[in-house]
Amino acid sequence: MVLELIGIVVVLLMLAVFGMRLIQQYETAVVFRLGKYARTLSPGLNFIIPIIERSVTLDMRILTIDIPRQQAITKDNVPVSINGVVYFKVKDAQKAIINVQDYVYAVSQYAQTALRDVVGGMSLDEVLAERQKIGEQIAEIVEKQCSNWGLDIDAIKMQDIELPEDMKRIMSRQATAEREKRANITKSEGDKMAAKNLADAAKIMQEMPGAMQLRTLQTIDGLGPTPSNTVILVPVELMEFAKNMFGNAKKK
Repeated sequence: MVLELIGIVVVLLMLAVFGMRLIQQYETAVVFRLGKYARTLSPGLNFIIPIIERSVTLDMRILTIDIPRQQAITKDNVPVSINGVVYFKVKDAQKAIINVQDYVYAVSQYAQTALRDVVGGMSLDEVLAERQKIGEQIAEIVEKQCSNWGLDIDAIKMQDIELPEDMKRIMSRQATAEREKRANITKSEGDKMAAKNLADAAKIMQEMPGAMQLRTLQTIDGLGPTPSNTVILVPVELMEFAKNMFGNAKKK
């Protein structure tokens, strides 16, 4: 009789040990009883019935998976190669286990398909300039399907966008031509402003007789004491006298 009681106690202890489930704070577990969903376990120490019940533990933290590099054709028929990252988490453990066989693989494949679809509807310039927009559109498409799988898409980010070498050379030449165009426009605008300022200065000097002499002295002062500079000063009055003499001679 004592041996039987000891045996029963040992069996119960073994069942308790085998049925013990310690769920971490960032985890949850789904329990199936004879193949059917029974309940969801919360974090902490839990017990299940060995043999009759089975538990599947899921990580409820944000998971990160890569979108492998995908070859896609843009709307303007340019081949590009793009990869990215998906950030998601399990929102409903029951759906994540029952509705899809491998939710991580499913999200990865669906994101790859959505990436090609989104890039195919955009031009090359939009793909290069709107990385965030691409990620948001892919996330919106994937979110619609993943909600049925008990998943929540946190964000999808694009990483590298690679172009064919010939397209890179064409874009480089285009960028160089655009910079030269802006440089020429800036230079022409500067020449226009300089010519206008010189014309205004000439008009002021013509109206004020002493202005030309002051400008001449300022120019001479700016030459500096360099031995190679030879300056010959001609009185302004002499130039005015010569101008008047020649003007009177032409009139006669």
